[in-house]
Amino acid sequence: MSWLLFILEIWDREHHMWKKSHLAEKYGYTHLSAGDLLRDERKRPGSQYGELIENYIKEGEIVPVEITISLLKRAMDQTMAANSQKNKFLIDGFPRNEDNLQGWNKTMDGKADVSFVLFFDCDNEICIGRCLERGKSSGRSDDNRESLEKRIHTYLQSTKPIIDLYERMGKVRKVDASKSVDEVFEKVVQIFDKEG
Repeated sequence: MSWLLFILEIWDREHHMWKKSHLAEKYGYTHLSAGDLLRDERKRPGSQYGELIENYIKEGEIVPVEITISLLKRAMDQTMAANSQKNKFLIDGFPRNEDNLQGWNKTMDGKADVSFVLFFDCDNEICIGRCLERGKSSGRSDDNRESLEKRIHTYLQSTKPIIDLYERMGKVRKVDASKSVDEVFEKVVQIFDKEG
């Protein structure tokens, strides 16, 4: 099983999701968004984690690793049960911190390998502006300036060290995400063409 990461969401949601799903399909990956899985679980009637997830997301904090990994593993297992050939995954938005990484390594050791990390590098204000624009139609409780600033603080403290770790391992492929959606997508396609 292959594992591929997207660390940040940086452009408008409609193009972003379509392009990632299209990209995953083109190269034989199944796209799984940790954030989408968490938001879906939060909305699921009777979810034991719904309120907890809502509080973490609203505060711009990272949801406990056990919850996120259980949702990712369930989605991966369901995908492979439906089609055993679908064993390559593009995992979007995970890991976000050292605890996530350790939890992943503990749960998936020997079951999944990281092919590479696709890192979208973008100025904080551009990210905030894009997410605020997305917030006009997304209905997401975390698409507001206060939550976004908390998310950036969390990113700098928790996620950036994970990116740095993978960079030292030679697995990071950096994309300048301040450019237009089409320019960013073109660069991502070039990376996938090279990496497979």
